[in-house]
Amino acid sequence: MKKNVLFLAIMLTSLFSLPVFSQANDEPVALGLPGDNLNLFAVLDVFQKSKTLEDFERVLNDPDSKVNNLDLNDDGEIDYIEVEGHKEGNTHVIVLQVAVNSKETQDVAVIEVTKDKKNKIHVQAIGDEDLYGKNYVVEPSDTVSGTPNPGYKGDATVIVNNNTTNNYNTTTSPSYVSTSVSAWPVVLFLFSPVYVVYRSPWHWGYYPPYWRPWRPVYYHDYWGYHGHYYRSPYYRRTAVIRYPRYYNNYTNRRNTSVVVRTNRTSGRYNSTYNGREYKRPAPVTSTRPSRPGNTTRPVTRPTNPSTRPGNTTRPVTRPGNGTTRPVTRPTNPSTRPGTGTTRPTTRPVTPVNPSTRPVTRPTTPSTRPGSGTTRPVQPIARPTARPAATRPANTGSDRR
Repeated sequence: MKKNVLFLAIMLTSLFSLPVFSQANDEPVALGLPGDNLNLFAVLDVFQKSKTLEDFERVLNDPDSKVNNLDLNDDGEIDYIEVEGHKEGNTHVIVLQVAVNSKETQDVAVIEVTKDKKNKIHVQAIGDEDLYGKNYVVEPSDTVSGTPNPGYKGDATVIVNNNTTNNYNTTTSPSYVSTSVSAWPVVLFLFSPVYVVYRSPWHWGYYPPYWRPWRPVYYHDYWGYHGHYYRSPYYRRTAVIRYPRYYNNYTNRRNTSVVVRTNRTSGRYNSTYNGREYKRPAPVTSTRPSRPGNTTRPVTRPTNPSTRPGNTTRPVTRPGNGTTRPVTRPTNPSTRPGTGTTRPTTRPVTPVNPSTRPVTRPTTPSTRPGSGTTRPVQPIARPTARPAATRPANTGSDRR
């Protein structure tokens, strides 16, 4: 009986704890920026389900998709998102932008679709810095090997080589198609020979007949539509731009709005949070992929040359020698004579000793200078002993 009561108590506590964990997992996360009202995970999901860029633009602005919640000009109505395509070699740069008024346009995000040398497709959605901050990037979880397309349900016809074909074998509902990003219908369309660069024909004050703007919802409700993407295995956030060359080319023509910047600094976009405080998303590090270690290469390369001169010995001594060599060379001789005024006086005196030796040597044989009164006296006594020459005279007289 006691075991049954204990088991029942454990079950009840576990059931009560489940809602707590679910609420913690479903707690809204906000950047505190206007980009909170356009979920890039949902944008990328719509992109991979679209057949063409025109279809992509239509779904983005469809109130039933609940993707667009932007009101950048703060007029109480949702803004229309225009899609503009650019092509550079094997890279497609697809710009999402909003006409804030008749004179200003603000870029919202960029989707880059690139085919590398191995014909592998890489897709990234990059948020604009004014709306998402720096390096806010969303991409498929594994853009190298490809990811499943969880949203495609068949009946997709894509024009390839001027032929209308169904590229997918859909046998289940919902169907999961090829595990490669290159199988996305819009990607097949972009790299088909019939693709023509698309630019939205719509602009400020001139919109498609299906467009009916609606009032934006509060962020808590908007998060309820798309919060599940943050736990999705198909997409992930990163801080690495795979091909910065093409992105830098885009930034040269990037559109920004003074109205958006003013509304942001004045805090007018904070009304979407309805006075609530939300936790910030966890910081994303650029650990993956290793390929854009271009971020590390520019870091290590300057540091290596900096270490070469930073062998603060080489550059310091060589240029320093510019200062030290001219200084030390004169200082070394200057120190020899100049280390105290005594050295120059004593060291010139030391060479005098060798000079005295040659002086004394010639004087000793000559005995004329009489170096010292005692020494010349001895050599003078030697020649006085020479009158021993009288010896032969004595010997000669003896012989006689």
